[in-house]
Amino acid sequence: MHDTTALLVELGAVILGLGLLGRFAGRIGLSPIPLYLLAGLAFGHGGLIPLKASEEFTMVGAEIGVILLLLLLGLEYSASELVTSLKTQYPSGAVDFALNATPGAVAALILGWGPVGAVALAGVTWISSSGVIAKVMTDLGRLGNRETPVVLGILVMEDLAMAVYLPLLTAMLAGVSLAGGSLALVIALGAVGLVLYLALRHGRLISRAVSSDNPEMLLLVVLGLTVLVAGVAQQLQVSAAVGAFLVGIALSGEVAEGARKLLTPLRDLFAAVFFVFFGLSTNPADIPPVLLPAALLAVVTALTKIATGWYAARRAGIGSRGRWRAGGTLVARGEFSIVIAGLAVATEPRIGPIATAYVLILVVLGPLTARWTQPVVARIEARRGRGGKGAGTAPAEPAAKPIAEPVAEFVAEPAPERPLPQHDDLTPEPAGETRE
Repeated sequence: MHDTTALLVELGAVILGLGLLGRFAGRIGLSPIPLYLLAGLAFGHGGLIPLKASEEFTMVGAEIGVILLLLLLGLEYSASELVTSLKTQYPSGAVDFALNATPGAVAALILGWGPVGAVALAGVTWISSSGVIAKVMTDLGRLGNRETPVVLGILVMEDLAMAVYLPLLTAMLAGVSLAGGSLALVIALGAVGLVLYLALRHGRLISRAVSSDNPEMLLLVVLGLTVLVAGVAQQLQVSAAVGAFLVGIALSGEVAEGARKLLTPLRDLFAAVFFVFFGLSTNPADIPPVLLPAALLAVVTALTKIATGWYAARRAGIGSRGRWRAGGTLVARGEFSIVIAGLAVATEPRIGPIATAYVLILVVLGPLTARWTQPVVARIEARRGRGGKGAGTAPAEPAAKPIAEPVAEFVAEPAPERPLPQHDDLTPEPAGETRE
């Protein structure tokens, strides 16, 4: 078969298969990420039917997928929102980092991966999946709960931390010296600070320069600018993903909204290709030996995420039930864990199988902990309070009551009118005026 013909056949089969998997995942209420990873495992090296003709195209598509993921993420946040989150949520963000990055780093050192592997696996266990969490909160009808702004604040802090973490990891993976790594970190921090300053002071001018009434022109300008900046950032060892994220932050208003609508379908397509490519690059035979450490790491970091959410909700004055709901909601890992592992796999190949197994476990476990953490804790507390007698069911939760004060009281300033941050085509509505 001609090379071009084989490429078209394989690409068509892959894209069609992804569409069918996505529909199936939606039917059963599951994130499509684990199915995409399994598809990659099935058709990669060591899989059932290895895909060879489309491998190079898939590799490029995976790079574009990461860039679009970070660009759309940046478009969801304004500079003022990021500054507000830094001011109000930094203690919770520090606790989140300490509790959830440490198990990954310790596990990597125990496995003998060295400092670079420790930093990479720490990132894998640290970052929650915004897409899966947004989906869970929507499905459970918790968008108006008082703990929801706390959960979103943690996610914003994690996303912003990526602008510092990814350049540091990229420099370490490239094997640069301490001075070189420090320079990359300084450049990244300087770039973030400069973009935030320009977006706060001159955001309208930047958006006006990019704006166009023609959707085609807007798409070409924003996409071209993003890929160009990502390439320059990669050349400076800052990370292409961070460059794309900064472009998204710099755009605001109608331009950001229009670009978001135009680029979301492209993001979904290439993000799916990215997850498949990560699965393609992982040999299925390498996963069974790491299932036990991956499962242990998943259990430990599920508990540490629950503790993180509980602490953050307690700081915001949320009641006991809301604290446990917040903790259970944060458990899922997904897109960013795979992005980090994808960057590190060339230097530390052993991270690929354990990251794949880890994400597969937690992307399935996450929705379950979000639903059942609070009821299980309530049942345990009821049994303790009654001495183990007559505690067959947990006490009923009071009916929802209107909140006299706005939810924004718990996040320092009024909630924005536009949609909340989204991934995986999930855009929940802003927190409302009622609570559970």
